[in-house]
Amino acid sequence: MAYEHILTERRGDVLAITLNRPERLNAAPTAMFDEIRAALETLDGARAVLLLGAGKAFCSGADVGGAALTGDDPGAATHAALTEHYNPTLLAIAELGVPVVSAVRGPAAGIGCSLALAADFCVAASSAYFLQAFVNIGLVPDGGASWMLPRLIGRSRALEMMLLGERISAEKARDWGMVHQVVHEDMLDAEAWRLAERLAKGPTLALGMIRRQLHAGLSSSYGEAMALEADNQRMARGTADAIEGGMAFLQKRKAEFKGR
Repeated sequence: MAYEHILTERRGDVLAITLNRPERLNAAPTAMFDEIRAALETLDGARAVLLLGAGKAFCSGADVGGAALTGDDPGAATHAALTEHYNPTLLAIAELGVPVVSAVRGPAAGIGCSLALAADFCVAASSAYFLQAFVNIGLVPDGGASWMLPRLIGRSRALEMMLLGERISAEKARDWGMVHQVVHEDMLDAEAWRLAERLAKGPTLALGMIRRQLHAGLSSSYGEAMALEADNQRMARGTADAIEGGMAFLQKRKAEFKGR
């Protein structure tokens, strides 16, 4: 399928989605997020997803267009952009049945920050930085940032990002637990691909259940989380990968998962 704002590449069992507006530091119009969501709906057997940004940036934020800035009701235009385009795509990532890796160089700002951190693993180049700059223009965080960031880095650090509106370097993001690892600029793509390919070789159905139950557990009770774990464990036990994993354990060999 041809897209205007993203590129897609299938390499083995990994689907790579590249934000492709390098001349705008990959600022994201609503159509870009619609295209990301469309790509996620057509995985065609891919067992992991890799999110990248073309050029020197991951994503410098939303590009909502003139109506959200100068229209008769800019608040309504912004609300529609979030509820009809940006938020559904972020929810689609959360509900995806395969693991997701993001590779960040340069800015991951605003909705770009939310997109990068929506991945299960965020690999950052030394040039990367994360930014919640809404306060600098009199706005509030969106894209799920007020839900996501306190859970990733705690209330105090989330407030630091949101109330001060300052850049968080890759190194600080790593120290805070926001990103999986920081690598040299030249190694970013290779390291992100390596991680995505490793995940793509895992027990895909179990990985999908793990990421979904973790997401659900963040807003459920202790008992509800254990009940969901039990239900998922029952389903996981019946998969071909679980049978292969058990046999490999007994035979003292490395399991060869097929994603079934």
